[in-house]
Amino acid sequence: MTHVARGVTVGLARGASLRRLLPGRADVARMRRRPGRDLLAGLTVAVVALPLALGFGVASGLGASAGLATAIVAGAVAVIFGGSNLQVSGPTGAMTVGLVPIAHRHGAAGALTVGLLAGILLLGLAFLRAGRAVRYVPVPVVEGFTAGIAAVIFLQQVPAALGVHARGGDKVALVAWDAVVDFAHRPGWTALAIAAGVVVSMLVGSRRWPTVPFSLLAVAVATIVVAVGGGKVATLGALPATLPLPSLGFLDLTAVPSLASAAVAVAALAALESLLSASVADAMTVGKRHDPDRELFGQGLANLAAPLFGGVPATGAIARTAVNVRSGASSRLAALTHAVILTAIMLVAAPVVARIPLAALAGVLLATALRMVEISALRALARASRSDAAVLVLTAGATLAFDLVVAVLLGLAAAGALALRQIARSARLEEVPLDPDDHHEAEYTLLSEHIVVYRIDGPMVFTAAHRFLSELSEVAPIRVLVLRLSRVSTIDSTGATVLRNVIDRLEHRGITVYLCGLRPEHTGPLAAIGLLDRLHGQGQVFDSAPAAIRAARDHLHVLELVPTAES
Repeated sequence: MTHVARGVTVGLARGASLRRLLPGRADVARMRRRPGRDLLAGLTVAVVALPLALGFGVASGLGASAGLATAIVAGAVAVIFGGSNLQVSGPTGAMTVGLVPIAHRHGAAGALTVGLLAGILLLGLAFLRAGRAVRYVPVPVVEGFTAGIAAVIFLQQVPAALGVHARGGDKVALVAWDAVVDFAHRPGWTALAIAAGVVVSMLVGSRRWPTVPFSLLAVAVATIVVAVGGGKVATLGALPATLPLPSLGFLDLTAVPSLASAAVAVAALAALESLLSASVADAMTVGKRHDPDRELFGQGLANLAAPLFGGVPATGAIARTAVNVRSGASSRLAALTHAVILTAIMLVAAPVVARIPLAALAGVLLATALRMVEISALRALARASRSDAAVLVLTAGATLAFDLVVAVLLGLAAAGALALRQIARSARLEEVPLDPDDHHEAEYTLLSEHIVVYRIDGPMVFTAAHRFLSELSEVAPIRVLVLRLSRVSTIDSTGATVLRNVIDRLEHRGITVYLCGLRPEHTGPLAAIGLLDRLHGQGQVFDSAPAAIRAARDHLHVLELVPTAES
């Protein structure tokens, strides 16, 4: 019966955990409140998303149809099961940057398999309730990461913008340089003019009329000009008029071990970007908060579904989410409408979309990359402190030189090391003078000659503890050391071990050490290494400094004022 009851309890717990991640009646009720505004917002987002979906699909190496399938399938699944009412998901620049080397090494089937595996990992993170971890990512890491992604996207589009066939390779800077060299030898100005026109219209037009979808207008004008003028530029080519039937034909189980590390990278990137995007949506609204674990769950299902239809891995898209919020969206209906409209475009306008010049889409992504970088935010971080500036530059450089996950890990490691360095500097060891008003003159002379009181301020952790070892071990010749710990905020295992080593060294020199002001949270690490029991047994632990000093005075009288061990 015990095993049965335990099994029932575990089953109920798992069921409750799953229900926590599934859509509820409140989601449906919210969609009924302002359907008109949500439908209009969804239309606006779809207009913005179409050229981006096509462009990111092409940039990933899997083709425009893969980007469109991702925007439709992942966009619908993520909004239904995700944790944000306003999030819009689909192919993004960051994910495209991560996919390029995967597609280059393992082909389209490998990229789809990585997306499927990443979806499974995201579901695991959701069940482990790992969603709230993103709040601990420092701002310099996020900004450096974003700046690095923008640089990679920009460099990736250089060949298409110049009308040059891109050479193979996953080092975007070298590929872009080769394209520039080829263009210099055989310049063709049509593609460059189209890309430049799209970039200028998007950057200049959006400043004056921010609500106008200049990306779509610019692409439409470029398509008409090329069609009428007969310019020789590469176009998207034929697109499927419908989504393919779901299939696992791309999956090769023998290739899964070699793709595991890439899947971890894609899952980490999807989690980071989606949760950051959802946080941005929260910041742009009043009274709306996303559920980070449910958001991971929705992104996991979206990345499981998208590869079945030939789509690339998806994340929450910050730019499209921001457009959704600014357009007045108030529920999931807006993002769902965006997916439905993109489906309608695929069904009705596939022949027209196929004639879009690649240079025009390159222009859209070039402008997107330029708008991703907020110069004011970078300047503010650079001025804030040298540490923040160093983390920002390191993360951005690593994004450009390596891959996205390596960049984030390096940025987090650097930020953590600098933070620990700051903690170490904030901790202080200070000698506390004895107050002559508390003792008779002869007694005060006795105490001042043979007793010293030190107070430790701040955390006594591994970054700071060794400083105390060197300072305390070199105290002047005395008989008793009183160590006040009331202002120690925390003690870790290293701090406790260092403190024990200090006491051992001092006692070896004949100096008795008394501790006072211990807080409840200090006892665990000190007890774990046996120090607390030992000092309690010897009567060397006190509640307050006056009690410890009285004990020190009695100790000196017992010793009959014998000379110090070092005299």
